[in-house]
Amino acid sequence: MNATGVALALFIGMLLPLQALINASLGKQTFGPVFASLASFMVGTLVLLAWWLLTRPVFVPAALAKVPWWAWAGGVIGAVFVASATLLVPRLGAASLICLVVAGQLVGSVVLDHFGVLHARQPVDALRVVGLLMVVAGALLVVKPWQPAGG
Repeated sequence: MNATGVALALFIGMLLPLQALINASLGKQTFGPVFASLASFMVGTLVLLAWWLLTRPVFVPAALAKVPWWAWAGGVIGAVFVASATLLVPRLGAASLICLVVAGQLVGSVVLDHFGVLHARQPVDALRVVGLLMVVAGALLVVKPWQPAGG
């Protein structure tokens, strides 16, 4: 496993709760969580556009016509994630939100891998199930849904 890739993934993971907290704060200071999410996407779009242009890409507009409709769904999923995180982080807290998101990501990933959705199939095995259950248990220990709110 590539150590640089692992470190980058961990760093990005550490930034996600900060992003949610920043967006929630922006929403409180402006026009709500949807506006804050929109602003986040606008700034992110400008950053990605600059980054893309700096790589001097070859752009062939006709290639876009060959892209299947579902390939654009990533933007919808990203928007739902950012808006939902912006809305939920003040209610759940950063740790609970991220634990639940990670548990959901792992459940979804195991299912997608098992059925080979958009990539090579990686069947579920006993070790993956144990790992999945451990992550879900860890998320429950952080979220503590059995305790009353604020407890």
